Amino acid sequence: MSIIAGVDIGNSTTEVAIARIEDGGSPEFLSSGSTMTTGIKGTAENISGIVQVLKESMEAASINMEDLELVLLNEATPVIGDVAMETVTETVVTESSMVGHNPGSPGGEGIGVGQTTHIRDLEDSDSDDSLPDEPIIVIVPQDYDFEVAADIITRALEAGVEVKAGIVQGDDGVLIANRLPEALPFVDEVAHIEKVPLDMLAAVEVAPQGRAVQQLSNPYGIATLFSLSSEETGHVIPIAKALIGLRSAVVIRTPESDVESKQIPAGSITFMGENQNLDIELEAGADAIMDTLAKVEPLSDVQGESGTNVGGMIERVRQTMADVTEKSLEDVKIRDVLAVDCQVPQQVEGGIADEFSTETATGLAVMVDTDRLLMERVAESLSEKIDTPVELGGAEANTAILGALTTPGIDVPVAIIDGGAGSVDAAQFQKGKPVEHVHLAGAGNMVTLLIQNELGLERFEVAEQIKINPLAKVESLFHIRHEDNSVQFFDDPLDSGLFGRVVLVKDDEFIPIESDHTLDRIRTVRQEAKRRVLLRNSIRALERISPSNNIRFLNFVAIVGRFGLDFELPQMLTNELISFDIVAGVANVREGLGPTNAVATGLIINYCQQQDEAA
Repeated sequence: MSIIAGVDIGNSTTEVAIARIEDGGSPEFLSSGSTMTTGIKGTAENISGIVQVLKESMEAASINMEDLELVLLNEATPVIGDVAMETVTETVVTESSMVGHNPGSPGGEGIGVGQTTHIRDLEDSDSDDSLPDEPIIVIVPQDYDFEVAADIITRALEAGVEVKAGIVQGDDGVLIANRLPEALPFVDEVAHIEKVPLDMLAAVEVAPQGRAVQQLSNPYGIATLFSLSSEETGHVIPIAKALIGLRSAVVIRTPESDVESKQIPAGSITFMGENQNLDIELEAGADAIMDTLAKVEPLSDVQGESGTNVGGMIERVRQTMADVTEKSLEDVKIRDVLAVDCQVPQQVEGGIADEFSTETATGLAVMVDTDRLLMERVAESLSEKIDTPVELGGAEANTAILGALTTPGIDVPVAIIDGGAGSVDAAQFQKGKPVEHVHLAGAGNMVTLLIQNELGLERFEVAEQIKINPLAKVESLFHIRHEDNSVQFFDDPLDSGLFGRVVLVKDDEFIPIESDHTLDRIRTVRQEAKRRVLLRNSIRALERISPSNNIRFLNFVAIVGRFGLDFELPQMLTNELISFDIVAGVANVREGLGPTNAVATGLIINYCQQQDEAA
């Protein structure tokens, strides 16, 4: 007899199943548990959450932790997704001038801050009186040969001039930087260098090879370098946003009256497939973006246009994964994109009463997969922490199906749909064939973002609560009308502050919503967000795993995980699939756990099956 645990680390939750296994027998499940995943899935930060839920589950089974003989982890590679909402109209920057691009050969690395100074002002290094006495950023036009420029800058440094960085018109950044007595950042290939204003405070940043700028892509970093007020910092957000993912960048602060508006475009996306690459402007809208994606599948990678809003968003995801996996940016590949159109309120510039106009926007979710190595590291760290053997117990798709098959009334061939904060996952199993599975970008966080933007909510947390709870209108201090139009009466009066408010119904608690929108408007936005993201992605995932990409060939579909816990998504999905004569519904794992614990349960079942086969 042995006591083993199955542990499913998800993007949002970590679930545990505890079972007793007699020699050669089937597992006897003793308890289960769940907690929020600590840290990014597949990292050492997961350990604290796993240990906590293991201890709670063992206590629930009245078993000491010392009696635990084996822990099985899911083999799923971490999926990191991000979402961004960009209006189709371009962002206008009026407070600063900016040069930001990805030249092929920036010189040196680091960050330098100083007054923009033409190189001709450094030529006479023998006269100390004529040289700048403050930190400078040297401007080098094309007509200065790189050797001549390097010599002038070197003599200026020797004369005591504080040259902090350079902006070069040609592609000589590396050649100049390599000839200087100290390492300085140089941004080159600035074609219209004559437009760079002189005698203005500027910052130049060049990141190490394989990395992106950090200081100038951070609004607070820019504020630190230029000593900006909180109001001024708000104005540089679009600049920082557009510089995300670039290896080099320049920001120049100029008087507002001297600056012409510079537009940071929404940008374009390049889908790179195995057979062809295709570009699509973000302005084209979600349908065109998804149609373009379909034409290049299977997808190899995605690139966003440098210096644009969408480019910064895509590179932010890539940089996050690179930091987690300790890989270079070039080795991190984006595997899926979901685009969704919506209408968002935008404040009218120059308005006198905080007027808002409605603009079309496109929301994007992107996702990257990593390798199995991360989960192996987690297994090793967990084993050391609890002094118990820990193994990777099987692919997540396979084990999730084994857990779902404990649902009464289900049979193979079967498909499952699961989703969390970042991705929608699907798997399909037929006897005698390997399990087909897919991970798609866009899930719970994307829905929350759509709700937040379309309703103009300040806090993401409010939108999250709207997503997961039904609504009601407090029509008097003694009754409310639920969103299904049913009326509920109360013997005792409600809080007077709720009168006339739209509220969230959370268990027996009524939480007022910080919005002036009507109940019907909030409900419509919530449901449409779920249809456009969760329902659409679920159907897209089922098509990917279906024989001949046709969901009509599916027999049973079980909804597991957080998707099964949503109060309206299962009904949406069931209604969508019923026309295909598919038996679809929420799984009931182990005949009592509902849609939860499928993977953790499946890990233990898979282990027992392997032991039987080995015997």
